[in-house]
Amino acid sequence: MEPAIQLSFQSGGKKPRRRVSFNRGGRGEAKRPALLLAAVGGAETERDATAAAASSGSSGALDAPGPAMAAPCLEDPSLERHFKGHRDAVTCVDFSLNTKQLASGSMDSCLMVWHMKPQSRAYRFAGHKDTVTCVNFSPSGHLLASGSRDKTVRIWVPNVKGESTVFRAHMATVRSIHFCSDGQSFVTASDDKTVKVWSTHRQKFLFSLSQHINWVRCAKFSPDGRLIVSASDDKTVKVWDKTSRECVHSYCEHGSFVTYVDFHPSGTCIAAAGMDNTVKVWDVRTHRLLQHYQLHSAAVNALSFHPSGNYLVTASSDSTLKILDLMEGRLLYTLHGHQGPATTVAFSRTGEYFASGGSDEQVMVWKSNFDVVNYGEVLRVQRPPATLASSSRTLPEVDSPVPPGRGRSQESMQSQPQEPVSIPQTLTSTLEHIVGQLDVLTQTVSILEQRLTLTEDKLKQCLENQQLIMQRTPP
Repeated sequence: MEPAIQLSFQSGGKKPRRRVSFNRGGRGEAKRPALLLAAVGGAETERDATAAAASSGSSGALDAPGPAMAAPCLEDPSLERHFKGHRDAVTCVDFSLNTKQLASGSMDSCLMVWHMKPQSRAYRFAGHKDTVTCVNFSPSGHLLASGSRDKTVRIWVPNVKGESTVFRAHMATVRSIHFCSDGQSFVTASDDKTVKVWSTHRQKFLFSLSQHINWVRCAKFSPDGRLIVSASDDKTVKVWDKTSRECVHSYCEHGSFVTYVDFHPSGTCIAAAGMDNTVKVWDVRTHRLLQHYQLHSAAVNALSFHPSGNYLVTASSDSTLKILDLMEGRLLYTLHGHQGPATTVAFSRTGEYFASGGSDEQVMVWKSNFDVVNYGEVLRVQRPPATLASSSRTLPEVDSPVPPGRGRSQESMQSQPQEPVSIPQTLTSTLEHIVGQLDVLTQTVSILEQRLTLTEDKLKQCLENQQLIMQRTPP
C-alpha cells in the first residue's frame, strides 16, 4: 500500500466555481440556455446560473413566478468538496454505511478510500493489476469489494493496512459488484457474459447466471435479496430469481448497450441507463415501462436512487449530472462540474450527499439539499423495504419527449406531496426499539450461520480424512 495522501477539498460554504444548472417548476417562462436540455413534460420553467450569476442575481431570474414558487423553495445542491489523488479517470464511487468513508476506483488500478472528515488522510489500496471498474461497501461498512479488468474480485478491510482477499472465477473484465442486503453474499457481472454469485464468509463462488449473449455491464440485488437484475451489451435488462436461478423476465426496450441498472428502494421498480442516452424505469411486478427519460446528449453511464425513492441522479458522457423528480416525472437539476465525461454517481445511504467521478480524475461530493426531510432519522424507524407482493406504491408513468408544459397538468396535480403525518413520540420510541431488536436478531442469525458453515467444513474434512484412512487400510 502506498503512503496515504492529503485530501484536497472545497468547502461547501463557498459558492463553487463549477457551473451548476438547475430546473424548477413554475408558471413563468425563462430563456433556455443552449447547454440545458428541455426538461421532462410538466417542468414548466428552467433556470440556468453560473456561480457568478447566482451571487450577483444578474442572470437566471424567473420572469413571472407563479403559485408554484409561493411555497418554500428547496435549496439547490451544493458542491461540498472534491478529492484529488487518482492518476487516471475515476470509474466508480460508493459511500460507507455511516457516510464517514467514500471509496473510489480508477483506471490507475488503485482503490482510494477518502475520509469525509476535513483534513483527514486518504488510503490508497494497490493490488489490482489493471483498471478498478467497480466498488461497493458491505452493508455493515466493515468490508469493501472491488472488481477489475484483471478479471479478479477483491474484498478489502478499509483501514490503514489495506489487507484483501482475492476471488477468481471470471474469465474476463469484472464490470460490477454489489453486496446483498444481509451481507452474506455478493453478485458480480463480467465481460465473460455471466453474472456470478459469491459467498462472502465462505469466500467462494456459488453459481452463475448465463443467458446474456454479450458483455454484462451491471448486476444488483433487490433490497430483499430475492431478485437480481442485470444489464448487458446485448441491449437487454434481465431479472433473475436468486433461489431458482431462472430468468424471470427480459426487458428489450433499449436501442443500444445498457450500461447500468439498479432497484428502486421499494424493490418494485428498476431503472436502467443506456448508450442510447436514455433512462427507463420499469415495474418488475407488471413488467410495464413506467417512465422514459431522454434528457442527456450522450451516453448515460450510471444512476442512483435517493433512499426515499423520490429522486434519481444520473451521470453522463455529456459531462453533466441530472437529478430527476420521479414522483412528478420531471427534471429538477442539471449539474455541470466535471471537465469531460461523468462516469459514475452514487447517493450516500441517508441521501444527504451524493458523489460523482469523471474522466477528469476527480471525485466530487455534493450535498443534496433538495430534499427537506431528514431521511437519516426516517430510515431508523421505517419498516423494512416492501416486498414485491405487498408494496402498492407505484411511480407515475412518464415519457420525456412530451413538450414542456403540455400534457402533464392532471398527473402533476395527482402527484403533489401530501401533508406530513406526525408520529407520536411513544410510537417512534417503540419502533426504534423494534428495529434495534431486529438488528440484534439479524446479527445473531449471521453468527449462527458462520458457525454452521465452520461445522459443515470441519465435518466435510473429517469425512474426507476418514475416506483416505479407509483407502490406505489394507483389507
